[in-house]
Amino acid sequence: MPISKKICPVPFDQQPLNEYLSLKSSWFFSWSTLSLDKYFIKLLTIFMFISIAFMPLLRYIVSKTYSIWGLVILNILIVNTIFLLIFIRLYLGWSYVLKRLISATTFYEESGWYDGQLWVKSPEVLIKDRLVGFYEVTPFLSRAKYGILISIILILLEKVVYSLLLR
Repeated sequence: MPISKKICPVPFDQQPLNEYLSLKSSWFFSWSTLSLDKYFIKLLTIFMFISIAFMPLLRYIVSKTYSIWGLVILNILIVNTIFLLIFIRLYLGWSYVLKRLISATTFYEESGWYDGQLWVKSPEVLIKDRLVGFYEVTPFLSRAKYGILISIILILLEKVVYSLLLR
């Protein structure tokens, strides 16, 4: 889907539509493009893997006076914090691409030059980019927002439960 150099002076890798396609095909960002059931299975798999990996490390670091339930809650708290960082990264990546897609101008730098330039999109390119932005990227961005919200709520709940267990 590259735009002709006559129409668009922006280098191929810096064209918003190509940035979207590159992000969508990347290993990390492709998680949010999965169907909802596959997305939850992927998250659950990662959650279990990180939990199992952190439990022996946590048991070694934390004193032996902690109960097993305290360690489990602390482990889940750490894993949810990692998930929060993952969701923030997903949100930042997709929001950057969405901003570039819906904008009427595109900032770019030609190779070898350090002075950026602006290209005003033609109406056809602008319509195509905005359609992709609103109908393709916005659902991925919403999924990342919900992930951030749920992670924050779970972290707060786990903090309360962890505090109650230590009493």
